[in-house]
Amino acid sequence: MPDLIIRGARVVDADQDRMANVVVTDGVISAVAPGLTNSAPVEVDAGGLTLFPGGIDPHVHFNEPGRAGWEGIASGTAALAKGGVTSFFDMPLNSSPVTTTPEAFDQKRALMDAHARVNGYLWGGLIPGNLDQLGALAERGVIGFKAFMSNSGLDEFPAADDGTLYRGMQEIARLGMILAVHAENDGITGALAAEARRAGRVGVRDYLNSRPAIAEIEAIQRLILLAGETGCKLHIVHVSTGRGVDLVTQAQAQGVDVSCETCPHYLVLTDDDVERLGAVAKCAPPIRDTTEQAALWSKLADGTLPMVVSDHSPAPLDMKQGEDFFAIWGGIAGCQSTLPLLLTYGYHTGKLTLNQVAAVTSSNAAERFGLTKKGRIAPGMD
Repeated sequence: MPDLIIRGARVVDADQDRMANVVVTDGVISAVAPGLTNSAPVEVDAGGLTLFPGGIDPHVHFNEPGRAGWEGIASGTAALAKGGVTSFFDMPLNSSPVTTTPEAFDQKRALMDAHARVNGYLWGGLIPGNLDQLGALAERGVIGFKAFMSNSGLDEFPAADDGTLYRGMQEIARLGMILAVHAENDGITGALAAEARRAGRVGVRDYLNSRPAIAEIEAIQRLILLAGETGCKLHIVHVSTGRGVDLVTQAQAQGVDVSCETCPHYLVLTDDDVERLGAVAKCAPPIRDTTEQAALWSKLADGTLPMVVSDHSPAPLDMKQGEDFFAIWGGIAGCQSTLPLLLTYGYHTGKLTLNQVAAVTSSNAAERFGLTKKGRIAPGMD
């Protein structure tokens, strides 16, 4: 006996766009077809509506344990559900303790199991000095590992130097897992920021100028070289430049196992918007100009940019205020908005098809990260 039947929906995923009924039995899709005569205790008339696979957001920061006041798991996952996202990967920061040991993983996993309203997976952290923890974290079930090449903003999650990246990627390759990296050259951004602050230049445009595109591009090049040398699967998070995506595409053609993502704020905001909005739009890498924005849309349309994720990073109001823009917390809260923004600014403007929207919000992430039962609307899928 089915549990649920959704009737008359426009069923869309990366590979289909058709009218059908969807039958669910014991939490698993058992049939997708027009004209089914089954009955179920719960039936939904979806006439005139579009049914997407549950969204997958591989990049959120829910800050619990330790910083639930920034926003905890229950609130964050309710926002995901409101935005059509049914699975997420929580980053190893900004919680306290950070998820760099198996004990910290256990603490966060227990809170996820108790409070998450959608399916949750955890990233483990790669930082200087925790190489011997990676195996235990893998045994616990992390989805992969995350490292920063630049200052994360938290002392307890320091940036990984090249030695840590090289040795860490060797170990992660041995474990058969993936490394996600925030790719910005800290030497470039740190020097430019220090120079600006010494001169008393601490406004929005000064911050944006301190994180030029070359800082991202150089870091991606270095990571690709390390990944090719070590055989480590690599994922570049929140890419903000078209040239960064091009580097990933070129490396893929040369046999490097690398992928990348971008975020809605790089697609719908520009540097001028950051000046207008202020701290609420501060992030790293920063939001860039219209040329870079257009390049990212082009990469989404041609399929070389496979994922749009939120990088949801909330913080208390007092951390998003002040005269020194460098000192303000960098993070944008908006995990409920990814799908609506892609529909509004992608589909309804003719930049993306509905199949492409489903691919970049669900199907591609499921394939890349091994969620074999998610990302499509088909028999046997969750």
